[in-house]
Amino acid sequence: MTDLERAASAIDGVRYGAIARHADERGAFRELWRSSTRVAADRAVDPFVQVNLSSSATHVLRGLHLHRRQQDHWLVASGRAFVALVDVRPMLRAPADADARPIVETRELVADEWLDIPEGVAHGFLALEPLDLIYFVTNEYDGSDELGFAWDDALADVSWPALTGDPILSDRDRSNPSLQNLVTSLRAAR
Repeated sequence: MTDLERAASAIDGVRYGAIARHADERGAFRELWRSSTRVAADRAVDPFVQVNLSSSATHVLRGLHLHRRQQDHWLVASGRAFVALVDVRPMLRAPADADARPIVETRELVADEWLDIPEGVAHGFLALEPLDLIYFVTNEYDGSDELGFAWDDALADVSWPALTGDPILSDRDRSNPSLQNLVTSLRAAR
């Protein structure tokens, strides 16, 4: 498996890359995952136990979602995604009265590009065109670890691309709390 490196992330534990595409007149072949290569590169990442495929129409926005006990590996199968990452770990480590801010990073991903997301980094994406996103996760679905905050939260201040009209959101994403309320509830649960 040959992964093509991408520019480094400012967020600890986040990695970007792309998979090699081998094409000829018959079509193409892409190796999506090889455990032996990734374990060495990722310093023994937890094993992935579930793989999901998310298909989204243009202007669908999913997020911002947060997991405390799950790592994600995203792979864009087709389309383009504007990805937003919000590292809330500095806010959780800081005293409750500190003026800690999250680290925010955005990037566009296209077909064959991948992204590793560690626990504690909120993530979401806006489908810039019809999008198929494969994601590997280190825990089976667990509703108690399905957290999130408002996609347009002022404290996170994600610079989403301008749209004509509102993004298409799930009921869950439409009703997510503010980032500050989420951090407060996570601190109280410790």
